[in-house]
Amino acid sequence: MNDLFADRVLRDRALTRQDVEALFKAGAQQLFGCDLEEVDLSGLDLTHWTFERCNLRHADISHARLEGTVWKSCRGPFANFTGSDLGEAQFTSCDFNNATFKTASLGSASFVQCKLTGADLTHIKAMELKLEETLLINAKLPGHSFRKATLTKIDFSQSDLRKCDFRLTTFNECSLRDANMDGARFDGADLRGADLGGLRLADANLFRGATISREQAGQLLSELGLNVR
Repeated sequence: MNDLFADRVLRDRALTRQDVEALFKAGAQQLFGCDLEEVDLSGLDLTHWTFERCNLRHADISHARLEGTVWKSCRGPFANFTGSDLGEAQFTSCDFNNATFKTASLGSASFVQCKLTGADLTHIKAMELKLEETLLINAKLPGHSFRKATLTKIDFSQSDLRKCDFRLTTFNECSLRDANMDGARFDGADLRGADLGGLRLADANLFRGATISREQAGQLLSELGLNVR
């Protein structure tokens, strides 16, 4: 297989775990258009590898070393990243719907223009995690700190955001519609760029100390059953 990736790029191949281990030993670090569906990559050291247009559906990438990895236009529904080290990893235009990132390290990682609908990010370690133009509909992020972050085009609709820290966070073209925000904190947050639809009377107190627009205030009062005139 050595002559197939002399330029350190392997293209359009269906790979097994043994193939990936051989690539690691040979120094290859870039996969383009490769099929890794249901492949067990758990525990491997793939630090600084690049995955572009790869199929990772149901792949097991748990407890792997993935620091500084680059993921471009990959498709990995139901992929398993549990416990992996994804520090400084970059995800761009990827679809990881229903993927599992539980207990993964995502310090300084970024997700830009990604689909993470239904993803489980419970107990992630993620200082300075960057999220931009990303779908997190029905995702699980309980207890995560977004404090002082600027969030742009993030859709948290129907997500589990219990006990999240949104203090001093700025929302730009985001949605919190029908999210579970029990125990979340919004002190000093700027919510003028957020869709707050579906707010319950019990949720209204969560936004004490936050800034909303006059239009949002009217919408919220209306949804709470009050007549705004």
